[in-house]
Parts: sequence; C-alpha cells; structure tokens
Amino acid sequence: MRRVVLLFPALGLLVLPSSALAHVTEAAPPALPGVLLEWSFDPFAVVAIIATAAAYLWAVRRVNREHPGNQQPGHRSWLFLGGLAAIGIALLSPIEAYEGTLFSVHMVQHMLLELVAAPLLLAGAPITLSLRVARPAIRKRLLSVLQSRIVHVVSFPVVAWILFAAVNWGWHFSVLYNEALESQALHYLQHATFLVAALLFWWPVIGADPSPWRLQHPVRLLYLFLAMPQNSFLGVALMSAPSVLYEHYLTNGRSWGMRPLDDQALGGVIMWVVGDLAFLAGMAVVVVLWVRHEDRRTVRLDRRLAAERASRE
Repeated sequence: MRRVVLLFPALGLLVLPSSALAHVTEAAPPALPGVLLEWSFDPFAVVAIIATAAAYLWAVRRVNREHPGNQQPGHRSWLFLGGLAAIGIALLSPIEAYEGTLFSVHMVQHMLLELVAAPLLLAGAPITLSLRVARPAIRKRLLSVLQSRIVHVVSFPVVAWILFAAVNWGWHFSVLYNEALESQALHYLQHATFLVAALLFWWPVIGADPSPWRLQHPVRLLYLFLAMPQNSFLGVALMSAPSVLYEHYLTNGRSWGMRPLDDQALGGVIMWVVGDLAFLAGMAVVVVLWVRHEDRRTVRLDRRLAAERASRE
C-alpha cells in the first residue's frame, strides 16, 4: 500500500491518456436531456482515478494520525480531488463522447486537462504528502529524484514555459494532431504530453510542493502574464485558419451541426477566451497568496520586534 501511495502523482498522469481507449469518430446529434447521459466508463480511467483518490486519502489519514499537531490542510485534499474530478469530466463525460466528432469539444477537453486539472492536482501538494508518508529510505530516493539534474532542467521556469507553449503549438500545427485522432496510441501520447507539460508549467506558480526553483510572487505574475499572448495567438491562428486543419473532422461522417471550419473557429475562440481567463484567474490567485504571504511576514516581524523590546526592558 505504501508503494501505491507514493505512486499516486504518477497515477494521475496515467489517467489522462485513457481517453484514446474510448475514442470514437461518430456520434449521434446531441440533444437534451439525453446527451447528459452520454458517459463512458472506461475501466482504465475509472480504476486509475479511484485508485489515485484512495491512495491520496489514505496518505492524508496516515499523516494526520501520526502528526496530529501538523496535519495535512483540509483544503489541499479538496483541491486534489477536484483535479481528479476535472480529469473524470474530461475523459468520461459527454465531452469524451463528442471530442472525436467536434473540434470545439476536443478543445474543451484539453482546456480542462491543462488549465483546470493540472493546477488543482498541484495545489493538493501530492509531492509533499508523498514525502511525509514515505519511509526514510523511500523518502531519500524521492528527494534524490527531485534534486536530479533532469528535474532541475525541465522544472526551470523558462524551460517549463517553453515546453508548455511548444507542446500546444507543436500538436495543433503538425500532422500529429490529425494522426492522434485516428490512432489510439498516439492519442494516448498526445494527452500525456498535454498533462505533463501543464504540470511542469503550473508547478512554479502553485508553489505548494518543494521545487528546485522558487519564484517570488511578482515573478509568478509575470510568468502567467507572458503565457497569455502565446495562448491568444494560437487561439486566433486556429480561429482564422482559412481551411480545416484536421482531415479527421471532414471525414468522420458527421452530417449535423456547424460546418467543420466554423467548428474549428469556435475551438480557436475557446482556446483564446477560456485560456486567457484561466491565466487571469491564476494571476488573481497569486495576488491573494502574495497578500497572505506579506501578512504572515508582517506578523512574524511584529512578534520579533515585540520580543526584542521585551528583552531590553
């Protein structure tokens, strides 16, 4: 069980690509209320999500029992479970049923994974929890991985930022995107790279887990602010493309709904608007965390000054 607990961050990564296992190329026209029941219970995704949630909650319970004076903050558990719920919605809900039929729905799926699930999972501080619950020997191994050269390189904020942008641009403007719609294995890889890149991108922003690189709050704001233009440019590029970029959406047999080119434009709008709103929301959270950090620092300084005055009297 302990080994399972230590693997739950990795299990969270494995959940995402499972959408390829249930990938479809045709779907009936969506109609309420029937579309709300179009849930697909892929065994791998369901088991992975439940196992990850169970392992996380087991670790929380053990840490709280062994350290009653320093328990896992309750909000972190809710945030982590919220991240798993976002993955479940992306992979098991009607979104999954129609992502192979409509590009705009596929974009919603990617937004959920990159801009909702990834930051929520990190806000749950899974690395910190793993370190706290692990035996000394395993904790030493985990720390050696965190301190390794490759983790230092890929987690460097500039590198993580570039990787996040490159993954999105690289998939959307290459033949790989269309091939992923036709190949389960490649679709698997696509979603895995989206989630890994998003986790690396949000890691220095969230700051809940130990990291080789700690960003000051003003730098975090700049980091997120600079992510907005590249996201906007990608969304606008998709929105204004003169032709359908992915042949799959021309040949999937759909005879209902908007034209493929209009659907592609809508997907670009979703990336542009929803993506920028997500980054703005992230910046707002950073500001709140910054204010709280300054408040705590002020309290510590006041206590120290009061102690110094008391010692002189």
